[in-house]
Amino acid sequence: MENGATNGNSSKFFNLKEMPHIIRPLDRKQKVYENILNVIGDTPLVKLSKIPKEEGVQCQMYAKCEFVSPGGSVKDRIAYRMVQDAERRGVLIPGKSVIIEPTSGNTGIGLALASAVKGYRCIIVLPEKMSDEKVNTLLALGAEIIRTPTEAASDSPEGNLLVARRLSKEIPNAVLLDQYNNVCNPLAHYDGTAEEILWSLDDDVDMVVIGAGTCGTISGVAHKIKERCPKCVVVGVDPDGSILAEPEELNVSDIQMYEVEGIGYDFLPRTLDRKVIDKWIKTNDCCALQMSRRLIKEEGLLCGGSSGAVMSAAIKAAKQLKAGQKCVVLLPDNIRNYMTKFISDQWMEARNFKPIPNNDDLWWWNKPLLENMVPSTVSISLNSSPSDAIAALRKSESPVVTVVDNKGCLTGVFTADNTRKRLANISGSSTDGLEKFVVKKIYKVDLSNNPTLGAVSRILDIAPYVVVVKTESPQSTPKVIGAITSDDLLIFISSNQHATTTADSLSTKTQNGNVASPDKKSPKSSSDNVQTIQANSSITV
Repeated sequence: MENGATNGNSSKFFNLKEMPHIIRPLDRKQKVYENILNVIGDTPLVKLSKIPKEEGVQCQMYAKCEFVSPGGSVKDRIAYRMVQDAERRGVLIPGKSVIIEPTSGNTGIGLALASAVKGYRCIIVLPEKMSDEKVNTLLALGAEIIRTPTEAASDSPEGNLLVARRLSKEIPNAVLLDQYNNVCNPLAHYDGTAEEILWSLDDDVDMVVIGAGTCGTISGVAHKIKERCPKCVVVGVDPDGSILAEPEELNVSDIQMYEVEGIGYDFLPRTLDRKVIDKWIKTNDCCALQMSRRLIKEEGLLCGGSSGAVMSAAIKAAKQLKAGQKCVVLLPDNIRNYMTKFISDQWMEARNFKPIPNNDDLWWWNKPLLENMVPSTVSISLNSSPSDAIAALRKSESPVVTVVDNKGCLTGVFTADNTRKRLANISGSSTDGLEKFVVKKIYKVDLSNNPTLGAVSRILDIAPYVVVVKTESPQSTPKVIGAITSDDLLIFISSNQHATTTADSLSTKTQNGNVASPDKKSPKSSSDNVQTIQANSSITV
């Protein structure tokens, strides 16, 4: 596949040397800035200490802290540069033009920031998987948001790229800045980020490790650094499930969706120049997000998930360097975007990225979730109408209706709350197909994995319900059992609490010799009551 192959543009990378440049002196700062946009760039380079030492890295490692930028990410640089360039060329007209951009969130925040300062209307097209924090930040900045399905391919009419392109044609005075094909993307890093790194380390850099998304950051930085420091090894970081890396065999994967935001794509942007990238390292969600938590806890760097991906790859790559050599790791965005995602212990636990804490003080915590504990749900076909789903919801005692495809596979759930939100806030219509109302981002547990009630409780800390399925064999489709809520778990615990308390008391009396022998006649004892309760209980106390 060639760069830009999905949009019909030229596949050749840009000649950055021939472009107009904006390079600021780096040896002193202004005392007062005209507006927040003038603060973008000149981010600190911070020496890493604990993690490299713990991982046995001999070289000096430095973090380029892009997460301290005004908008919270490295994308502020390209957003401001694209706006400046479009204004200079007369493409963007203040008070008239409408900025439209497809993004994973950070470029959108940068553009919304610029739009707030300069007075542009801003429309951001954003995949559904992106965090609520990004959405709320965009809304606070005055941007309008269009959500697209996470699973939609880059060439799909429902994907964020083509939706943004369609809107740019339909909305009067709309301007699509197009970070995937805009030379200002790599140019902002060629003129800015790379110059800062070289200035900080006196043009002596042995390795830079950078995540690959639109690839403007890594391509722009690599071009400038290799001009001034040819020995430098440029390492690109690409998540499993993406196709940006080389050789192509590295991209072979059955992963359809990954949690880390802002890096990886299913097409090659024109802003990618693979020729200047010496090595690629693939990363997975678990290692990436665990490393992000370490960067926060051990180095005090309040960075996001893709920073962990880059750092975990950098640890591997930097082990080939010797003491005294220098490796720079670019940390793209900050913690703000992920407060309800990987910063949450429960969120990490639900994805098996972190062990569930034990709680021996609660009698029920380690008990298994059994099928007969789970209230059943009504299942309907994805081909049903929203009216059918509402009718099924009214008949059901569960707050959700599970939705399955024609093969019986769970595709998501239908809830009254989500349907109301869509109709009220996303310009939905009751005439839309059911798929428009299906909640696909759901928490579920599989009984074949023997989940505990403690695990279910931890998920219920962050979700209103947990869908329960059961997989009979590796080849079979998981069967929908039902959904469990906090009410259901609480009722189970309280209804079995008496049996547990009585059993514990009986055990204590037996140990103390205070219980009548079986051969002695006595009224029906509490032990008989315990056995009756146990027979009706779904677990053994």
